[in-house]
Amino acid sequence: MAVKIVVLDGATVNPGDNPWEPVARLGELTVHDRTPDELILARAAAADILLTNKTPLSATTIDALPKLRFIAELATGYNNIDVKAAGAKGIRVANVPGYSTVSVAQHAFALLLSLANGICVHTQAVRQGEWISAADFSFCKGSPVELAGKRLGIVGLGEIGRRVAVIAHAFGMEVAAFNPKSRRQPEGVPVTWLSLEELFATSDVVSLHCPLTPANEKFVNARMLRLMKPAAFLINTARGALIDEAALAEALDTGQIAGAGLDVVAAEPMVAGNPLRTARNCMITPHNAWASLAARGRLMAVTAGNIAAFLRGEPMNVVNGDCLAKGLGHGKG
Repeated sequence: MAVKIVVLDGATVNPGDNPWEPVARLGELTVHDRTPDELILARAAAADILLTNKTPLSATTIDALPKLRFIAELATGYNNIDVKAAGAKGIRVANVPGYSTVSVAQHAFALLLSLANGICVHTQAVRQGEWISAADFSFCKGSPVELAGKRLGIVGLGEIGRRVAVIAHAFGMEVAAFNPKSRRQPEGVPVTWLSLEELFATSDVVSLHCPLTPANEKFVNARMLRLMKPAAFLINTARGALIDEAALAEALDTGQIAGAGLDVVAAEPMVAGNPLRTARNCMITPHNAWASLAARGRLMAVTAGNIAAFLRGEPMNVVNGDCLAKGLGHGKG
């Protein structure tokens, strides 16, 4: 009997240009573009293998799925899955590390360059006819910022953070970092290691590339923002809840910092009342830094590889190996 594979929320991974064929070869595949909470159990009930991107799999849900053998996270982060509950039932959870590193680092710099050069502000001014009516051949709505010689402070020097450091170095920027667990740095890029407070206080740009944990939720708060230079920019392509959004909106609106470039917010999709939506000089993209076709192609390929490895009895990229029930969670059979 074919293994039953169910995708709970596949629309963002494959909006039509990234076929599920590599996964479909491995079993009987059912793909749902999106799954509301009230339909999770019904759609997952027959699955031997579940694929989820952001659809939550709580302990209660996992406990109600006796057929489930393997969960494939369609992302690097897996905070939407209760991995301990899965492990207690012998269910392995595998993620896809590193697939979006290049795309996210590129996006972080796209946000920074747009802020530094006022791309959106000047494009809008041209569309509104301000260049047509200008007295000179050139006009500036605020002076562009040259990045060479400026300090980029990176919070979280993992794969994406190191890639950002390489790009920053190529622009002639000085790289500083805070990373409490490791001091691994990219080859050929000198890094100044700082405390978190010193990094915020001395950097011209602060870029967040750390995972969200209970310990660092809203760590970018009013106190940390007050440490920043008035001309500094804040970039966040990591997780929205790292930032106290009300405090950042106030810092932007009062000119406490010069601008922010964000690809994430705390509640996604964004809620209408988010104070950052109308904050001064706050550029926001809708959590799509990861979504290049190249990155999604890698995501699909590695996910298929994770499933195939599990079915061979040689699971890889498992994130809950330390909490698996002994003797359970094998791929064969």
